[in-house]
Amino acid sequence: MLRWVSLCCVVAALGCSGPFGLLPGGELAGEARPVPSDWSFAGDYGTVQLETRPGAPYSVNIAFTIVDGRLYLNAGDTETQWVKNMTATPEVRLRMKGALYDLRAVRVTDEARIAAFAKAWTSQSVFRRDPTELDRVWIYELVPR
Repeated sequence: MLRWVSLCCVVAALGCSGPFGLLPGGELAGEARPVPSDWSFAGDYGTVQLETRPGAPYSVNIAFTIVDGRLYLNAGDTETQWVKNMTATPEVRLRMKGALYDLRAVRVTDEARIAAFAKAWTSQSVFRRDPTELDRVWIYELVPR
């Protein structure tokens, strides 16, 4: 019986428009808004939903960090599914507090920007790995399309 209830919960979660906890979802719903020129209103960091792969939407819950008014996402040294999707098609949607933003993901490779991000990222928790100490890192800035 417990397996049946668990299976029903998973199926129900996958049927939702967005991600459910650690499980990915599909197309995000919400009110479309213009992209702000400065993301500082969102605070220093938090969690949002990211939708990749516009043709077959794939969405995840993801941590964001704001540095100098710019919004960044970090996959660390793991080329996750959402990273692979953005490599193929950089057009993404972001849902923050019910609002949807159409954006483009740009991988950050500049060492100075990675260092600035790393300072902000590691200050959020002692459990955050310093991206400057990784051989490969996938950090993205989300910018207007």
